[in-house]
Order: sequence, then structure tokens, then C-alpha cells
Amino acid sequence: MMLQPFSLPGCLVQFAVAILATVCFAVAFQAPRRHFWCCGLTGAVGWLVYILCTAAGLSGPVATLVAALPLTGLARFFAIAHRAPITLFLLCGIFPLVPGAGIYYTAYYLLTSQETLFAAKGVETLKIAVALALGIAIVCSIPLPGRWSRRQYRGPKPN
Repeated sequence: MMLQPFSLPGCLVQFAVAILATVCFAVAFQAPRRHFWCCGLTGAVGWLVYILCTAAGLSGPVATLVAALPLTGLARFFAIAHRAPITLFLLCGIFPLVPGAGIYYTAYYLLTSQETLFAAKGVETLKIAVALALGIAIVCSIPLPGRWSRRQYRGPKPN
């Protein structure tokens, strides 16, 4: 039985696979074991938003930008809650959204002298990468609420 990619069972399967893939990347990234599920949840939320946006008809770069917003917000929340660097959750979380296949095909078309396909795939991949960076920058530029002072955000003072 083949699951439809944008049906509820298809979305749940993709959500679960995104958690698994992101946790596996967290293991490869040597993240502490206590952060595995937070990393997995961050990546799965970003991927779920991405597939819902593409199902709604948005283009790849726009869907990536929209998906990067809650992904980065969740990574920021986990960083504060676990008193860990945001990069721990962010690098693992963006793993499903990184345009790896686009980079591969851009290089492939370059090496096989297919200039038209190279240019088209290269521009699309660049748009997705810029959208990902822009989504991260937008959320990280939002100031923290007043109750999270710099001292609380950085953790307790060393003795």
C-alpha cells in the first residue's frame, strides 16, 4: 500500500521519518544524548511545515523560508530551556531542509556540460539556501522577552 505524501497518514509517516533522520544526524554530529529528541522534534516540525507549504502550492524557496521560521523558533526555545547552544538544535534541525540533492545535481550538470540545466538547478538551489539563511536570521533577530535576561540566557555565573 502506497501512502499519499500529503494525506494525514503520509504526513505522520514523513514526520516520524524526519524525527529519525534528524536524530541520526544528531548522533553523527555527536550531540549529547539528552538532546536527541529535541533535535529530532525540531527537524520534524520544520519538515512538516515544508511539506504542508508545498502541498498548498508554494514554491520550494518560499516553503523553505516559511519552514525555517518555526524550526528556528523551536531551536531557540530548546536552547534556552536546555541551556545549550542554539547551534546544537539548529544544525541538526535544518538537516531535512538543506538542498543536498540540488547541490548534487548542480555539480552533475556542470560536469556533464549541460549549461541550461546547470543554471536552472543552481539558481533554484541558491534560492533555497538563501531562504533558509534568511528564515534563521529573521527569527534570531527577534529580541528575547524581558524576563530572560542575558545572565539567565547564558546560564548561571561560574564560581
